[in-house]
Amino acid sequence: MSKLFIRNAVPTDLNAIATIESICFPEAEAAPKSAINDRLSVYSKGFFVAELDGKIIGFINGGATDASNIEDEFFESMDLHHDDGKNLVIFGLDVLPDHQGQGYAKELMNHFIKFAQKDNKKAVLLTCKDHLIHYYERFGYINLGVSESVHGGAKWYDMQLNI
Repeated sequence: MSKLFIRNAVPTDLNAIATIESICFPEAEAAPKSAINDRLSVYSKGFFVAELDGKIIGFINGGATDASNIEDEFFESMDLHHDDGKNLVIFGLDVLPDHQGQGYAKELMNHFIKFAQKDNKKAVLLTCKDHLIHYYERFGYINLGVSESVHGGAKWYDMQLNI
């Protein structure tokens, strides 16, 4: 059995990441390649890919902020990102469908949480749909209720993990 390898994303990963994003999210919610490139170039230290046998099968990425919620603008642009922000936000946790249900998303999330701890962040924030609330609660996230986010026209819930 292959072992998952998690590393920081690099610019040459962009095409694979954009393809995975387009597979894992509906078109209205998927980050365009330009936004992914922006995230990668502005905050590569908070962008991790998961590889199996040298192939990227998933990723997790985010930014830093002092805000206590994720504004929709953050999904489009890194203008709200501040390296020294007290909180990390997660933009996406994506694993290719053929590799889902095998614990790879869990490994990516745990890696991101450890990164937040090492970087002395106070909390990790994310938004999710109602069917994923219990999944994130298993990591210790608290459901803060319906989000003000209208990203992609979906109903989102704000989740927070205190570090």
